[in-house]
Amino acid sequence: MCQESTKFKNVWTTHSASPIAYERGRIYMDNYQCCITSIAQQPRLIYQKSKCAKSEKIEDALLLECPMGELLPSPSDYKASLIVLTVQNWLLRLSADSGEVLEKVYLAGSCCKFFRYLSWDTPQEVMIVKSAQNKLPAAARQAGIQQTVLFYLAVFQVLPLSFIGMLEINKKIFGNSVTDVAVSNGILIVMYSMGLVRLYNFKAILEQFMEQQFHLGQEFNWNGQVGIVGKYPFGLPCNIKITDTPPLLFEASSLENAFQIGGYPWHYIITPNKKKHKGVFHICSLKDNALAKNGIQDMKCCSLEPDWIYFHPDMSGRIIHVGPNLIKVLKLKEVKNHADQMEIAEDFTIVANRENCVNNSVTVTASGRVVKKRFTLLDDDPEQETFKIVDYEDELDLLSTVAVTQIGADGRAHLDFHCNEHGILLKSIPLKESWDVTYSHEVYFDKDLVLHIEQKPNRRFSCYVYQMVCDTARDDDP
Repeated sequence: MCQESTKFKNVWTTHSASPIAYERGRIYMDNYQCCITSIAQQPRLIYQKSKCAKSEKIEDALLLECPMGELLPSPSDYKASLIVLTVQNWLLRLSADSGEVLEKVYLAGSCCKFFRYLSWDTPQEVMIVKSAQNKLPAAARQAGIQQTVLFYLAVFQVLPLSFIGMLEINKKIFGNSVTDVAVSNGILIVMYSMGLVRLYNFKAILEQFMEQQFHLGQEFNWNGQVGIVGKYPFGLPCNIKITDTPPLLFEASSLENAFQIGGYPWHYIITPNKKKHKGVFHICSLKDNALAKNGIQDMKCCSLEPDWIYFHPDMSGRIIHVGPNLIKVLKLKEVKNHADQMEIAEDFTIVANRENCVNNSVTVTASGRVVKKRFTLLDDDPEQETFKIVDYEDELDLLSTVAVTQIGADGRAHLDFHCNEHGILLKSIPLKESWDVTYSHEVYFDKDLVLHIEQKPNRRFSCYVYQMVCDTARDDDP
């Protein structure tokens, strides 16, 4: 792929009035009613379903892939499928090859009518279905009616699809200022309006507060209701009742609830909870909250778009810090002669190409007149090459970056592949289409495929597919 003779050719382009999604070699359009494979040399249609009614609109989706080496109850379980959540609270498992409905579960009983989000607790094993935040109508609030339940979470084991339980996030248990919740890797994450983030053991909550176990398709009599689990109109019972505040594992205060855990030994990244500290990141030990040596990372950017930081997804424990013109890959290491203390060291950096950028505050005209500029260019000024996307391709162990330069009304972008270990540039691919920095963009790099999805104003979407083309004649030359 990184050979000089290898090129990436734009083989397919499409436009749509509805969102375009990409999942593992499949492009989904028309609210998941149309599926196109991108694996072939020329993208081709896999299936096209008839246009669905508004009541069947899909709110969210997850790709479900067959686990290796496990015995599964149905032949369809051995093929990839798509789990989707509809606006009417149906959870459907669709065949990724035909769009056929393989399983369907009705979620909303009497407790909740607004399930909207799908996420993984444990990828490809445990799935969370989250409701929108419960809000009372204005008339009810004016009448003094109190709303104590903020969110509902339904928990499922996948392949085979089975119901674990449903629970509510209640103000009486977690406090009045809860703004959002999430579940990841067995941890319940609760976020508060003042920037506080609290972590709880989700598995322990399920075990401690489970009132009764239910199975999909099982007849039940629950709190005066008689029905079948997962069938309309009863849906799922809320069988996990948290009656007391669970033991707190950890809490931290961070600007905009930004909080990440990773590294080895475990560390976390926060931004001090004051607006003046925006763009300043503290890397601390999870064990004792001690700030790592050189643990304050601040690029001092003067830009419209903030820099961002995250733990490297390659499980190396490293940290990626991305600014407008600089990408730092950082690593944790022991402080010399202090085995119990860690420090942040630079592993390598990737720098934007700004060799031709001239930003003199004082210029002299041809007539000799001195002109002083009254402003300084921002670090992410569109006329300077600026990093917009950084991603990691795990199968090829490559770090990919997208850098953009605005030339007049035209924006030019290129996708670069870097050695993940040392940051060396291996390949650069120019994207043919114009790139407007004010639009929303996604770029996927998947083995021999590059895919660019662009969202323009007024819900206009475009998709550009690039396929790897090898010049075998040149490669075979001695």
